[in-house]
Amino acid sequence: MDLEQKIRGSRKPSNIVIGVLLLLGGTGFVLASTSSYLGRDLLPLSHPSTLLFIPQGLIMGLYGAAALLLGIYLWALISIDFGSGLNKFDKNTGLITITRRGIFRNISIDIPIKDVTAVKLEVKEGLNPRRKISLRIKGRKDLPISRAGSPQPLIELEKEGAELAKFLEVNLEG
Repeated sequence: MDLEQKIRGSRKPSNIVIGVLLLLGGTGFVLASTSSYLGRDLLPLSHPSTLLFIPQGLIMGLYGAAALLLGIYLWALISIDFGSGLNKFDKNTGLITITRRGIFRNISIDIPIKDVTAVKLEVKEGLNPRRKISLRIKGRKDLPISRAGSPQPLIELEKEGAELAKFLEVNLEG
């Protein structure tokens, strides 16, 4: 008998939209900077060739390069689906296997089920809300197992935590 939870990584619609906007905006700024340097309009809808290269064109080029680099980095994370993984709770083998996809290698942690003392829910509201599920393990720090990103609704968090605590036959804290 086992329980599996799929964890969503960086391949989210919001990241894809931000990646597209960064690449488009960065390209526009670099083209505007190049237009001001060459004195020819490379953008069809505006006239950036009228800008002075120093300081306006130069600063636009730096902003464009920064946006392009950030966009490329974000698309690299999206392409490998950084942070995605699986939480597998297997009563037959007595192991909990937690895997996550990293940048250069995948991370995998195996923990004996008997070492889990409780399932802990942490809810923090305010400007930077945090809602996460952790496993309380004997002799170790709490191990977060919930997905990263935008906080999930409280009812879903409680339901998921209660289901996990019932499956592992431990207490639910928090």
